[in-house]
Amino acid sequence: MPVSLQLLHQLPLLRPLPGEVLETLSAGMSLRAFARRAMVLSKDNPTPYLGFLVEGRLQGVDFTVDGRSVGLYFVDPGDYFGELSVVDGLPPSEFVVAAAKSTVALLEAKTARELISAHPALASTVMSKLAQRVRLVTAQRTLLGLPNPFQRLCGLILQLPQSQAGGQAAVDNAPTHQEMAIMINASRETVTRAFQVLFLNKLLVREGNMLKLLRSDALRDIAEGRVEPPKA
Repeated sequence: MPVSLQLLHQLPLLRPLPGEVLETLSAGMSLRAFARRAMVLSKDNPTPYLGFLVEGRLQGVDFTVDGRSVGLYFVDPGDYFGELSVVDGLPPSEFVVAAAKSTVALLEAKTARELISAHPALASTVMSKLAQRVRLVTAQRTLLGLPNPFQRLCGLILQLPQSQAGGQAAVDNAPTHQEMAIMINASRETVTRAFQVLFLNKLLVREGNMLKLLRSDALRDIAEGRVEPPKA
């Protein structure tokens, strides 16, 4: 299925490009649907495309030596992925899976590489995103070195993108307990119990898909080992 110009205008990376460039891209790109938990990108093969998430949610993951999956980052609608392999032509350094039923717009890697080379502003944006991704993955691997799941969960919550809601720091569209469990190398049940303790002790409150951080300082103290996790 081809990608409409209207959809391309909704993608922040491509939106600033001239109209004639977007028309060419529209004719050459395609849409693909992925079921929940489907493999979208494999580190075992070179990436043939730059992907843009249209709807759903993706998660970058890798595996420990004992075969457990560990989450590294999320891809939300409007964001893109696979840029590292587009730039260097090598296989990805992680897998990308569909955390929910998702639709992805695909741009062939050679075309994406030529596009980046021809538009300095686009190249600057991609380089900044690569740097951000490296910092995020580095922080995530540091997080996994914390000694217990409760600390790792508090650290992860603090790393998630935040906004302001009623004067409180908040995480919009918070990941599910299962998604967070993958990020901190723990079970979903462990994450659920930890959240119950955090809610009970009024460090967090959930409003729909939003998490309000009532005590960011306390979460940081727990994550960094300065205080013991609260009890139920």
